[in-house]
Amino acid sequence: MQPSFDDLTQRLLAFRDERDWQRFHSLKNLMLSVNLEASELLELVQWKDDEAVKAALSEPEFQERLAEECADVLNYLLLICELAGINLGAAALEKIDRNAAKYPIEKSRGRATKYTEL
Repeated sequence: MQPSFDDLTQRLLAFRDERDWQRFHSLKNLMLSVNLEASELLELVQWKDDEAVKAALSEPEFQERLAEECADVLNYLLLICELAGINLGAAALEKIDRNAAKYPIEKSRGRATKYTEL
């Protein structure tokens, strides 16, 4: 069974609190950290073309590093949302609904055009 965002958040909070790290986890610091981790995610594909990135997906080492960096980004997002009182799952669903309204299928299918130019 997949853990819920709530389960992951509770585990993260316990991990953080056992180490007395809450004092370092201001909203600003968490936002900076999620950006740094996202940059490490980008570093995995730096200087590779799309075909090389696709080929790397079959490499266990790349998969492991990709999973670690994705987890780091998610963990910081969960901490940000916990601190700010945001339900990440609900916010994601709302964003999908807003994007569906901005990008109607009949205007956007197969196009990478921004909604303001559809």
